[in-house]
Parts: sequence; structure tokens; C-alpha cells
Amino acid sequence: MVQRILDQRYELEELIGGGGMADVYRAKDRLLNRPVAVKILHEAFKQDKEFIDKFQREAQAAARLSHPNIVNIYDVGVADGDHYIVMEYVPGRTLKDRIRQEGHLSVSESLRVAREIAEALAHAHANNLVHCDIKPHNILMMADGHAKVADFGIARAVTESTMTYSGNVIGSVHYFSPEQAKGTMITPKSDVYSLGVVLYEMLTGKLPFTGENPVSIAVKHLQEEPVPVRQIDPAIPPVVEAIVSKAMSKDPAMRPTSAELVQDISQAERMLMAGTPQTPAMMAQDPDATQVLPRVQPVQQSIPPRRAPQNEVYEQDEPEQEKSIFKSKKFIAGLLVVLLAGFFIGAFMSYGKFWSTAEVTVPDVTGKQMTLARQILEDKKLRVNVAETYNADVPAGQVVSQNPTAGSKVKEQRLVTIYVSKGGEEIEMPDLTGLSKSDAEAQLKKMGLKLGSVYEKYSNEEAGTVIKQDPKAGTKISRGQTVDITVSKGKQSHKVSVPDVTGVSLDAAKAALQSHGLRVGSVSKQESRQATGTVISQSPASGEVEEGSSISLVIAEPVKQQVQKPDKKDPEKNSNSEAKVPSKQNENGKER
Repeated sequence: MVQRILDQRYELEELIGGGGMADVYRAKDRLLNRPVAVKILHEAFKQDKEFIDKFQREAQAAARLSHPNIVNIYDVGVADGDHYIVMEYVPGRTLKDRIRQEGHLSVSESLRVAREIAEALAHAHANNLVHCDIKPHNILMMADGHAKVADFGIARAVTESTMTYSGNVIGSVHYFSPEQAKGTMITPKSDVYSLGVVLYEMLTGKLPFTGENPVSIAVKHLQEEPVPVRQIDPAIPPVVEAIVSKAMSKDPAMRPTSAELVQDISQAERMLMAGTPQTPAMMAQDPDATQVLPRVQPVQQSIPPRRAPQNEVYEQDEPEQEKSIFKSKKFIAGLLVVLLAGFFIGAFMSYGKFWSTAEVTVPDVTGKQMTLARQILEDKKLRVNVAETYNADVPAGQVVSQNPTAGSKVKEQRLVTIYVSKGGEEIEMPDLTGLSKSDAEAQLKKMGLKLGSVYEKYSNEEAGTVIKQDPKAGTKISRGQTVDITVSKGKQSHKVSVPDVTGVSLDAAKAALQSHGLRVGSVSKQESRQATGTVISQSPASGEVEEGSSISLVIAEPVKQQVQKPDKKDPEKNSNSEAKVPSKQNENGKER
């Protein structure tokens, strides 16, 4: 973009910076003849009317800020569909550039810069503005060494919009607070946490949390404690380490406000200038320092019995008759006041201004990020109550449901409860292998999981048995998540042809059958004129059978000779009787 003039006033001269949200140009204000910086939003945010309206409101609110440590915003506008902000032009480098060039800052310089940033934040927080993107890249260092905080009015709008669309936090993951990483409520103390990270980096030249990807870094913001700054550089005073640790507390309630942080840093600067040694013993002598004190037990004082005045008369050995307070007029009147007050408070909390006739339509905020949902409801003059719930189907930080529902007509200031997803409750994946499909499904249902796809596969396991699962057993998964399983179909069937083994020996038949994946079954014998041991028949004789099937064989054995039985009636026919053998005659015709 060269030689472009916005609204016939701001002449763009040079691109001097940019990021994922906008580009920044050095420009000339032709009307006032002064250098300015112009920030133009990227194309991705031009079509979102809800985001643009909020961006403009916050940018205009930020323009009302006036503080020496805040970059002044001069103008907000739209030119040819491009939304832009005109800001004070601060020549020089960013705090990030200075840290990169110098490695790290001295303790006194780090405290001074942090105090100036904290003073700027305290001024903004007093005007109900949260920066939401404090990082060294957004701190401009002036020529005289003083710091100016930039990007007020855009960071919160952009953060809410991007979180609404994707359910993910897009921003400076190294610097944002645990509540930003989680996608829950952002408060002024979120800025305090980010400033604690900036101070950590100024003192050590290192970031407290690093990782392979933004998600792993965000998880560390939520779960891990940073390496103490004195462990990196023992020369850093303990009081300074305490300031960093307190500002970076995971719990926002444990962090100081921005105004309190200014006081803490100022006190530490005075102690360092005075040369006070920062030993734990000296710190304990500070009446304002955090100390662990023994629990104070209440002192029991003996109260002397009250003497009765001389003009009072008491009946001896008879207790004074007590008058029930529940029957007194004062009690009844007070009870009525409490009941009426409770009614008015309950009516206001539940139904809004019951004395007001103004009604509003509850907007639909389901699926939106919590911070944006809150803003939408508050813009409709509704109050918001946030409740968290586990839901594996809705990304963490997004609204799952609301009460009253969208479209309902309610009175203004009605309390609307939005239920924000905490994601799926993490549980350990059970081992389903070896179970039947029905048992696996029952186990998943019992643990709040859903059965997903069911695949089938041949295996050596019994048919119907779970042989594989996804996710694997022992992994962390969210309650409500679907689980895919693979079920055994049993052994895979395979047909083979039955060879003809008749006419060969039994050993040859066995070898032939084994070569076809078959085996010999029963072997019987049958008399046959074929060679002994030869296969004379088989069953089945041909066709296809399952691999591994048995083939029955019949082999030949010799035929037995029949023995003639004696005939008792005709002995001559007996085979054992003597048979007359005709004798041979000689040449004379006589027997020899």
C-alpha cells in the first residue's frame, strides 16, 4: 500500500510493523501536520459486524485514556472498508527489541519499566478497560528510556472474536494468563499476570514457559510453576522474586491489583536505592510484608456476676420467667422486613426490575466464547451468571446452554445464567480387549463414554471378541468421547481342492493331502485284489473343503482263501477222504 490517503487526511508513508491482527504504518496527519501511526485491521475481521461494533466501542473508549505511559489514540474510522486506528507515533524500538539486543535488563531498570507499565494499566483499569495482550512487543521504548503501552482498544475485541470463531485462543501464548489459556473470565488481573511474565523476561532474558507448540505452552500456564528468577540469576533480590511470583499466581485472587503492583514495585525500588540488604530476616521485619503468624486464640475473660441494685427485688429460688422473643412485636416486624427484602431481592435476581416495564429479548449466545457472550448479554441490559459444566462436544470456554433460552421476553436486568463448557472430564481409557461387544459397550456406557465405529477383522481370537480399541487403554480421554473398537470375526475360512489319492500308498496319500493343507482322517481297510496298502477310496472324493479338513481313506488288504467244510451225508465228497487216482497203465493195459 503506497501513497494511500485515508479519508483525505492520513497519508501512509511506510509499513513499520504488523502481526496476525493488523498492519501498522507510519503516516502523516495532513490536517495537523504531524507524524502518526495508523493501524489497519486485516481482511479476516472486516466481515464480522459484531466484532467491528465492539472494536469501535472499545477503541473509542481507549481514546479517552490520557496517561504519559499510554500511547495516545487520536482517531478511529473506516476507509474503503478498512477499519483503522490513528495513534501517537513513537519512534524507537519495542521492549522486545531491547531485550533481544541487551540479553536482559538490570534489576533497577526492569523495575522502573514494570512500574511504568503497571501505572498505565492501573489508569486503564480504573476506566474499565482491560488490555488483554500485554507483552514486550506492545511496549514502545521512547528515546528518553520511558515506556509507553500500545494497542489499547484492539486487543480485547480481537481476542474475543477469534476465540468465538474457533474455540481456540489466538494471541501471545507466552504471555497470556491461565484464565485466557482456559478461555474463562478475563479480568484486570489477567493483565497483571502478563506483566509478571514481562518482568520475568526483563530480569532473566528468558520466557517462563516454552514448548513445541502453543497448546503445550498454554498447558504449562495452567499446570506448572516457572523456574524462580533467583535460580536463574542469584543476584536478583528476594523482594523482586516475590513480586514476580505474586504477579504470576495461577489464582487471580492471589495476584495484586495493578494499583497494588505499582506500590509493591515502588517500595522495592526504594529499598534497593537505600541499599537495604534483602535477606529473609529483613523482609520479615517489614510490617507490610506477607508473614505466617500463629493462630490467635480468643481470650476468655471472666465476667463478674452482676449485682442487683438495692431497689430491685428478686424472688428466691425461682427462675425469672423468660419472655419469648418470637412473640414480641419487634421480632414480628423485623421478620416482615426480612421477608419483604428477600422477596424484592429474589424478584430482582430472577426477573429483573419488576417495577420496570422495559422488556428485552434474550439473545442467543450458545456456541460463543464466554467473554463475548457476557458482553452481548450485558449490552442488552441483562446481568450474567456463569456456571461451568463438562461437555465433550463443545470446546472449552464456549457456551453450552443458557437460561432463560434465546428469544425469551424478560425484563431488563434479568439474571441470565450461561453454562460454559469445561471440555470433557478427563478419565483413563479402560482396556476393552478380550470382552464381547456387548460387554465392551456396557463398560463404556458405565464410564460415560460412547461406542463409536465397530470394525470386524479375522483373527485367531474367538468370534465376537474385542481385539483392538481406539483410543488405547490407559490414555487420558474426555468423558463423553466416542471409542472405536475392532471385533474378531474368528479364523478366516479358506477353501482348498481335494486331490485324488486313490491308487497310491498310504504314505503317498498323506503327503499329497498335507501339501493341499488337508490331513488324513480315519483309515479303514477293505479286502481287494489291489496291492496291499493301496488307497482304494476316499471321502470326500473331490470338490472343495475348508483348509485343515480331514479326509477319510480306505486301503486295500489281501483277499482271504475260503476253506471247504466236510459233507457228513456223502463222505466221498469230503476233501479229506481218499480220492481214487486213476493209475497209469502199461503198454499191456495192466495197472502198474
